[in-house]
Amino acid sequence: MHKLVARSVSLSALAGLLLSTSAITASAESLDDVMKRRGLTQKDVLAAAKTYVPTGKRDEFVVFSSGGQSGQVIVYGIPSMRILKYIGVFTPEPWQGYGFDEESKAVLAQGRINGKDINYGDTHHPAITETNGEYDGKFLFINDKANPRIAVIDLADFETKQIVANPIMKSEHGGAFVTQNSEYVIEATQYAGPLEDEYVPLSQFNEKYRGAVTYWKFDKAKGRIIPEESFSVELPPYSQDLSDAGKGPSHGFSFTNSFCTERYVGGIEKGRPPFEAGCSQKDTDFLHMLNWQKAEEIVKAGKAKKINGHNVVPLDMAAAEGVVFLVPEPKSPHGVDVSPDGKFIIVAGKLDTHASVYSFEKMKALIDAKDFAAKDPYGVPILDLKKSLHTQVQVGLGPLHTQYDSKPCTVYTSIYVDSQVTKWDYCEGKVLDKLSVHYNIGHLMAMEGDSVKPKGKYLVALNKLAIDRFQPVGPLHPQNHQLIDISGDKMELLYDMPLPLGEPHYAVAIAADTLKPHIRYKSGWNSRTDTKSQHATLAGRERVEKKEDGVHVYGTLIRSHITPEIVEVEEGEAVHFHLTNLERAQDETHGFAIRGHNINLSVEPGKTVTAVLKADKAGVYPYYCTEFCSALHLEMQGYLLVRPKGMKAEEAALKEGQAYAEGDFTKQIKTNTDTQAVIDSVVKFITERNFKDFPTVVSLVEDATDQLNFAADAKKKTEDFAGKKDWQNATLWAQQWFQYQVKAADIGLRAKTYLEQNNAKVVK
Repeated sequence: MHKLVARSVSLSALAGLLLSTSAITASAESLDDVMKRRGLTQKDVLAAAKTYVPTGKRDEFVVFSSGGQSGQVIVYGIPSMRILKYIGVFTPEPWQGYGFDEESKAVLAQGRINGKDINYGDTHHPAITETNGEYDGKFLFINDKANPRIAVIDLADFETKQIVANPIMKSEHGGAFVTQNSEYVIEATQYAGPLEDEYVPLSQFNEKYRGAVTYWKFDKAKGRIIPEESFSVELPPYSQDLSDAGKGPSHGFSFTNSFCTERYVGGIEKGRPPFEAGCSQKDTDFLHMLNWQKAEEIVKAGKAKKINGHNVVPLDMAAAEGVVFLVPEPKSPHGVDVSPDGKFIIVAGKLDTHASVYSFEKMKALIDAKDFAAKDPYGVPILDLKKSLHTQVQVGLGPLHTQYDSKPCTVYTSIYVDSQVTKWDYCEGKVLDKLSVHYNIGHLMAMEGDSVKPKGKYLVALNKLAIDRFQPVGPLHPQNHQLIDISGDKMELLYDMPLPLGEPHYAVAIAADTLKPHIRYKSGWNSRTDTKSQHATLAGRERVEKKEDGVHVYGTLIRSHITPEIVEVEEGEAVHFHLTNLERAQDETHGFAIRGHNINLSVEPGKTVTAVLKADKAGVYPYYCTEFCSALHLEMQGYLLVRPKGMKAEEAALKEGQAYAEGDFTKQIKTNTDTQAVIDSVVKFITERNFKDFPTVVSLVEDATDQLNFAADAKKKTEDFAGKKDWQNATLWAQQWFQYQVKAADIGLRAKTYLEQNNAKVVK
């Protein structure tokens, strides 16, 4: 082994020399040469430099983007625009085992509609939990437009922990948005429908169809929505759209815009004009202004009605008791955005060229004075548009969504038809700059742009069409997220990023250093419930038990074996695999896949998961670790043997293909001794330096120590069999001892290299 290590060192030195030589050779080609060869301009190179994150460095911001029809959330970094992860939410995701282990199946089951499994979603608007209006990085919410639902994602491990299905909505769009201390998660309907779960003909649309806004009560300490403390406000049968919550002076109110206030019901198949004709006749639609704190009081007083077991403030009560107000807004809007100071609300209408800036102070004064212009057909007070406005600005054709800069009074609005972003001043009401994007931009996202303290620096255009921007990959094109530099007076386009997962709609970005994700789980952890798993298994406690509901396998995973490696059952039995990852090392995830049973698991360090299968066909079913977890990952395998029903199990002696004698044992022991000498030298190097000042090294040392503990156990078994002169088992256990040593040495050498590269100091 010493020679092997020495050879590895020599190879490393050679590789370093080659790399150095390559660097010298490469440097002979100047930047000008590269630019000429690639056809790059100075502007191209500058843009590349602004987005480049060197090897080993990290992004400044982390983005959570909806995954559209994929039912997932996409995570990427800024400024690099590197995709970091897809989070399974409403859709099974095999890489993370989401929807394949029993723990995540239970989360997906929370999202059943009328008892049916719904294994897709149309994710639209993510939202990060806030404390005093600032992103705190604790949890992320995402809505499902197709099947009105809200999911809770824990940003400690980027896993979905809860799904709640809306009990009264038939469609939604205006979720998820949070109040300034995450008291509630807001979800608004899209298309009107009967709130009761029953058939109502469209001839009764005006009388029986309704919209609503739901306020989901959130317990930040537990990280869960509390349905029984949640409520909704019934609204007229307009098509409600996006929402936002008040901040500062407007805290306690929320705002939801709408379209199709014409209440048109379509019928193109009957020769009637389609929805798009009937829903765009009026010059204005209605911005809904809701006093959710007053609605909360009504619910607590027991005045709400129950619909499908859910508290609902009736429309007539909401109108009479000052819960809901309407104010005209530009037609067919798609965005309502409260300013960081909570004093203004900006709305843009897709069929208008203006962005409208509403003054909360003016609207609140009108409400307090009961100065209403009119009432809608349902008795809801309507505020006067001119009296509510601060200003209107002509920003372009097809304005959609607005995001706030860190600079005072500065905002950016996406212009769908013009395929542009407009930068403008909402205090003085003037346009500052315009930038073309590619193409047909939907939402915009600024760094922490929905919070009370936007960070500025960057803007992302979420474009609906890519067309000619990327390599053709068939008729279905990726979306194009374009990174824009907004640090100067003029916007500058930096980067095109294809997003090949669904149709992302909106995204939120948070400063990366705010996030504090786990490196590993507590040993034996159920990550979906955040509790110790009842099936957690310790090393040496692995077992197979037969119970009334089938065979239960309590197994463990660690580089590079699955224990037990052989499980035998009878045809027709249910098999419950309870698997615990014993690793404590960072990023040492193990997978578990088995042929023909639709099982693929991801078991991160410390996690315990359960997979249940029906052994309904006799045969041989190999299982293995799907992760490249070590040099011997291919040997991390086992067999599920399903014997035919009625066949008795036979205790047959297992015969190795290779026989070992005392000489083989002696040779292996010499290798182990040499290896231990290398380990001792590495340990000496590490312990003589201030390694405890480097968290990465501390983690590596903990992992190496674990491996050496396993090595000590294998060493004892080696000695026991050698004492019996059983050279076969003594040699095999000596080889296993050696495998643990190699893993420990590998980890130790990585720690040593890290200390050398980071100028660790010698200590006593």
